[in-house]
Amino acid sequence: MSSVFKALADPTRRRVLELLREEPMSAGEISAEFDVSKPTMSAHFAVLKEAGLVDATKQGKQVIYRIRLSVLEDALFGFAQAFGIGAPSPDNKENTP
Repeated sequence: MSSVFKALADPTRRRVLELLREEPMSAGEISAEFDVSKPTMSAHFAVLKEAGLVDATKQGKQVIYRIRLSVLEDALFGFAQAFGIGAPSPDNKENTP
């Protein structure tokens, strides 16, 4: 789970995920949205892949990225559980059968 939060800590990587939420995109299409070098974007893609937040498939000369929402959902659910978010309060009798 720490690799997911490391990936999400960077605003560029969060923006990449926002773009991919709309549709799968090539590395070039994503990179065109940012004013950084190709090696910098490659490093961001590597962190996102390592965290399992994106899948990358090669189509000809292009690499197509897709978001993996299930990994993000699992990480957020685990984070919420760790802090008792979403769990019924022990002294809240309304949530007890």
